[in-house]
Amino acid sequence: MIHRVLDSPAFARTIGTMDSIRVQVKIEPEGEGLDLPRYQTAHAAGMDLPAAIDEDVVLEPGARGLVSTGISIALPPGYEAQIRPRSGLAVKHGITLLNSPGTIDADYRGVIRLALINHGKSPFTVRRGDRLAQMVVAPVCRAELTVESELPPSGRGEGGFGHTGR
Repeated sequence: MIHRVLDSPAFARTIGTMDSIRVQVKIEPEGEGLDLPRYQTAHAAGMDLPAAIDEDVVLEPGARGLVSTGISIALPPGYEAQIRPRSGLAVKHGITLLNSPGTIDADYRGVIRLALINHGKSPFTVRRGDRLAQMVVAPVCRAELTVESELPPSGRGEGGFGHTGR
């Protein structure tokens, strides 16, 4: 079983003064040989996640599919990993995630898989190593709900969908 940790001096230099946490990564069999998820720029919020597949997958227009990233992670308590679409794939090809953002909880140890959908007009081919989504690690705040007979007023009030105009 291989474990790699995103806490190297090079990683610390890449993020500069931003906070960092240690995230343990297990490479699953289908992920062997792929690069670890990584930040593509010094100030990127998300790490790109690759397709860990053995054969190309063609998503026809309107079709959806589940694609492995080839990794499992162990987040520290108090953190989540948000799985988000990559904007370039969405704009250029209509490829996005069905449950966006998806949440990886700190106690989940299974393989991270991506629920893709093709909203485009053409078939889209997913190839091994394609960067399909991004993972943003973020702190979690637990809410304590209290039942009240009235809520405090706000400037918005009950205005909902489209209430501020176009």
